[in-house]
Amino acid sequence: MAGSSIQSVLLDLWADLNKPTILWQLGALVACVLVAWAMSRTARVQTTQAQSTAIRVGAGGFNRILFPLLVVGLLFIARAALSRSGAAHLLSVAIPLFASLAGIRFVVYLLRLGFAPGGALAAWERGVAAVIWAAVALYLTGLLPEIQALLSSVQLSIGKQKFTLQLAVESVFWLLLTLLLALWVGSALEARLMRADGLHMSMRVVLARLVKATLLVAAILIVLPVMGIDLTVLSVFGGAVGVGLGLGLQKIASNYVSGFIILLDRSIRLGDWITADSHYGEVKQITTRYTVVRSLAGVEAIIPNDTLVTSTVLNNTYADKKLRLSIRVSVAYGTELEPVLALLAEIAAAHPRVLKDPAPNALILSLGDNGIDLEAGFWIDDPENGRTNINSEITLRFLAEFKARGIEIPFPQREVRIISRDTA
Repeated sequence: MAGSSIQSVLLDLWADLNKPTILWQLGALVACVLVAWAMSRTARVQTTQAQSTAIRVGAGGFNRILFPLLVVGLLFIARAALSRSGAAHLLSVAIPLFASLAGIRFVVYLLRLGFAPGGALAAWERGVAAVIWAAVALYLTGLLPEIQALLSSVQLSIGKQKFTLQLAVESVFWLLLTLLLALWVGSALEARLMRADGLHMSMRVVLARLVKATLLVAAILIVLPVMGIDLTVLSVFGGAVGVGLGLGLQKIASNYVSGFIILLDRSIRLGDWITADSHYGEVKQITTRYTVVRSLAGVEAIIPNDTLVTSTVLNNTYADKKLRLSIRVSVAYGTELEPVLALLAEIAAAHPRVLKDPAPNALILSLGDNGIDLEAGFWIDDPENGRTNINSEITLRFLAEFKARGIEIPFPQREVRIISRDTA
């Protein structure tokens, strides 16, 4: 229905306010809304994660437009019934309003699908739809021009600049709109980059963040002239920001720059097992400010990126995931070493996590004070499954075999001699 037609219906509705029929129209409207709400709650489509994405998306859109469409259908029936006994101008106004609500909720839902899960629009979907619907309702009812005239009559003075309340509202609207579009485009490009198998994961992350940052800056630069702000003032603002970064924010800036360096040179990648700042664990997340390292105990260390760039980092999986472990053991002097060395290598090779190539080996380390120190070395390629546990399992096997074969493990012994002197 055109806006002029709705305005003529509003005039007729204004005339109906003093008639008893307005109570029937109001009751019919409330009844239609309540019945539609009850029907929509019953007819909602329930989905599960096991279903396909297309089914879940379609069900989400259907659930959002079901209520307003049911209201429109019931209002058509109620208007046809009331038109025979009297006027139904209130229902004629309500029909296009609820129809526009259905369209707006569906469009906002489709826009929200372009954002990453947990995005800002996903959390404010109902609020965004309500604001847009309120603006459309004001336009359809012809009240929007009067509100615009009222807002333009209110002037605000900030220094030498004069703003109207209408300009402030429009500036906020365009700022939110451009930011939402920038986030939507950035999320779509991020999803596309994350599916690019030809790029390394670190490169995908840094490109996605650069694209999002660029789009957000571009959105702000586009909306500033609409707000009446001269872009030349950004030079002064940029100088102030530069001084602030050089003085008080140099550590934060260093962390952000270091984050991009790590992502670009790929010295530390997601899934690597590193030792940094006395923390050993798997790299779970690399942000522009910090890196999350999760230890085998489940503790997550948040390490500033500046620390990873300026200090020594032990990357156990930089070239490959192979890692050499060793277990030291001592035997008593007089023990035949060749069979013991062969036994140590054989026990280590029997463990399912130990690699066959390179093969385990056993070496003589030194001649100690209490016995001969030996070392059994072996390689694994799954450090994420733990290092202490495999050392413990192989050590238990060593002790059992030594006990069964009568191999003595020496321990420190001291001989104390007491020499008595004749004091007489």
